[in-house]
Order: sequence, then structure tokens, then C-alpha cells
Amino acid sequence: MGTDQIRRWESGALAHAVTDPFGQGPLPWLRGSETYFDSGHLVPWYVEQATVHGDPRVPPPRKHNGPRTADDVHRQIKGFATTGAVAPGEAIDFRVSVDPPQPFSIDIYRIGHYGGAGAFKITTSPRLSGIVQPAPLAAERTVSCHHWWLSWRLQVPTYWNLGAYVAVLTTEDGYRSHIPFTVRDDHPADLLLLLPDITWQAYNLYPEDGRTGASLYHAWDEDGALLGEGQAATTVSFDRPYAGAGLPLHVGHAYDFIRWAERYGYDLAYADARDLHAGRVDPSRYRGLIFPGHDEYWTAPMRRTVERARDHGTSLVFLSANTMYWKVDLSPSPSGPGALLSCRKRQGPGRPALWREAGDPEQRLMGVQYAGRVPEPAPLVVRNGAHWLWEATGAGEGDALPGLVAGEADRYFPRTSLPEHTDRVLLAHSPYRDAEGHRRHQETSLYRAPSGALVFASGTFAWSPALDRPGHVDPRVQRATANLLDRICKRD
Repeated sequence: MGTDQIRRWESGALAHAVTDPFGQGPLPWLRGSETYFDSGHLVPWYVEQATVHGDPRVPPPRKHNGPRTADDVHRQIKGFATTGAVAPGEAIDFRVSVDPPQPFSIDIYRIGHYGGAGAFKITTSPRLSGIVQPAPLAAERTVSCHHWWLSWRLQVPTYWNLGAYVAVLTTEDGYRSHIPFTVRDDHPADLLLLLPDITWQAYNLYPEDGRTGASLYHAWDEDGALLGEGQAATTVSFDRPYAGAGLPLHVGHAYDFIRWAERYGYDLAYADARDLHAGRVDPSRYRGLIFPGHDEYWTAPMRRTVERARDHGTSLVFLSANTMYWKVDLSPSPSGPGALLSCRKRQGPGRPALWREAGDPEQRLMGVQYAGRVPEPAPLVVRNGAHWLWEATGAGEGDALPGLVAGEADRYFPRTSLPEHTDRVLLAHSPYRDAEGHRRHQETSLYRAPSGALVFASGTFAWSPALDRPGHVDPRVQRATANLLDRICKRD
């Protein structure tokens, strides 16, 4: 194995995978088409399995018994939608590049329980003509494909259900990629699920080609080695595909919640973070707002809207950790408003990029805030086991729920002010060791605002996967979540 190959192997998808302790795993339409390391991480596109020998991490060569996943070097098929969310009756445009040029099709799936299948095919496009689109444009580290030609316009029927959708792109010679999008409406519902597309874009390294791509975390040097945050992009564009298979990092957290919630019949509406930012969400129409997974990047309008919602009686449910950590801005691009995401992070002087450093820490909204990474999963230790959240779960005071503190963790910071509340309780206090071996702890929080709104923060990445991800389901977390949502929805 050459030195360059080692550098590439240790970059990109593999480097990103360590931030998700669970691994996405095969989705319903991906089963049998992906290869994984023993650790559960997806084998990156740049590992040449047929030519790499003697490394136990590399699975043996395999036969392709179905569609193969496109990559960002050969770009067999890659695409993006010109908007993240669309209402029934509106149109959504797909811009797709196919190399070599050939016919392709787009299957539209809706994420849901569907008897355990996890998704259901709604429709298929006509046979489409694929072309090689122009190379991505790059201005400093910002990569955009807004100049790509329209490939297919989907008129969303008025009778389609709201929800999280995925467009599955397949070439005639059997390569495949994906485009996620949301069908939303402003009709009242018990709960509004907010998909964290701003955070998804922050992590997007497209094109993951060892040369051009950049995210708010990484970029490449001239030798194809991965650079860190200090030299990453400070502005990224929504007008581009997602790297690799075309599904965002951490998208599984949202899909886990959706499958579970739809299985048990919760009345859900859907929107994405950009809808929240742009004022297209009226929280007064909902009893609760659900933030299902890693939702790290928030704009000021997002936070103001959510705080007003809480103050007017709408409950908030944060099912992950490291929420609302970075303060970001959205700005227009040639393709329209809100298409550019900017976060300076720690590059050069200027106003602080962390909410807590800007004088408005996350804890003032959530009751806890980000504490750090959890290198090895640890048990979540129940506190206040007699509280109604733990009722009928089988979990009691001091019980340890294995593996439920993972990825990243939140806790209460005693020197940071709390939000106004009429009552407040910590429902877990869980020790773990950080990467340096120091003892840390995670906490799960619940408080009631003066308006009567409940605000729950799980404080761990592992909560949503415990609802419906194979190998990670925990019935105690399922029941605790149902206890919370039932109270918010005022179910008997």
C-alpha cells in the first residue's frame, strides 16, 4: 500500500465516521450493497479492496449483486435538490450529473415504519437523460454546483403525506446515489419534527475527492491529505450533493425517531432547520417541537423562534447532545436566499462563534449544554427514578442502561445560569472517561417553563438510536420517550 493510499484511507468518510458511534448501517434500499469494517464503519470509496492485501481492516473483494454506490471521484451519479423542503402542490428541482452520460431514473421513498421496512417507494421518474454537469465551482474553500442544469422537476401531488423523503438515483449501468428532502406543510399537529439540515451541510465534505471538497471541519491539501478545522471552509453551500452515497452524516438519528413515532401513531408535522430560520414555522400550531438528532449549528432567528415558542407554551424535546453549539449565519447565493452557511469558528479575530462565548449559552434554553466527546459508550445511570418520565419503564434509581451515553454528552454547568423554570429535575447522572482518561459525567434534563412548556434534553447521541435502530433499541428509552410525548400531547 503506497503512502498516498494510507493518507486517503485515513481521511474523508473514515475520519467522519468516528463522530457517529453507531454507524449509519444499511438503509432499506441499501441492504447488501455496502461493505463495512469490523468496527461498523463504512468502507470508504478510496479503499481499493482488490489491490490492498495484508490489512485485517479491509474486507475481501466482493461481487456486486445489485446497484453500487457512486463516489465523489468518478461521480458516476451525483445530485442535489434546489430546496430542502417543499409543500404538497409545489415543485422540487433535481440537478444531477451522470458520468459517463447515460439514462437514469429517480425513485422517491418516504421514511416511516412501514411494517419494519423503514421506507416505502412512492413513485418513480420517467427514464431520464443523464449528462456530465460542469465541474463544481470553488471560491476559496466554498464549493457550489448552483450552475448545474435542471435534470428533473417533481411536482409534489397535493395528496402526498408530509414527511422525510429520499430520492434514490440509479444509472442504467447500476450506480446509485441519494438526495434527501422534506415535504412540509403548516397544518396544525401535535408535534413538529425539525430536520437538522443546517448541521448536515456543515459536515458535508462534497466532493470527497482528495482535492476540491470542504466542510466546516475539513479540507484537503495539495497531496490529498485531510486538513482540520483551522484550514477548513468558513462558508459552505447547500447547492451541491452530499458526499459519498449522498446521505448526510447523522441522518440516521432523525430516521430512527421517525420510524418509532410513526409506528406508534404520533401526529407529526415536518419541517427543516432552514424553515425555522426563515420564519416558515409557526410554533403556536404545535404542542411540541422535536429536535431528533445532532443539531449543532443554529442561527439567531432559529433560537429566537424556539425561545418564543417555549415562552408561549410549546414544549421542546432535544433527543441528542451537542445541540445549538455553534452560532451561524445564512446568506443568499446566486441560486436564492439562505443557500450559504457561514461559521468562522476559530479562524482569525472577530465575534465569537460559540453561543456560550457570545454570552448566551445553550443551557439557558435546554437546561444542560455540551460537555465533550465520549470515546467509548458508557451506561446511562438513572437519577430520580420515581419521576413520571421513568414510570413503567422498568428503570429505577441508580440503574445503568448499557451503552446509552455515547458519541457526545451534555451536562449541567453550575456556573452557567439556568432558564426560568417552575420545576426542574435531572433524570440521569452518568460517569464516563474522556479521551485523556479523565472522569466526566453526562446528565439528562427536564424543566417546566413558567408558560407550562416542558423542555427535555437527553444529553446523549444514543437516545434516538435506542428508539428504533437495530442493535441499539432499548425498551426503557422507548417507554420514557412515550411518557414524555404523551404528556406533551396530553394523551390519556
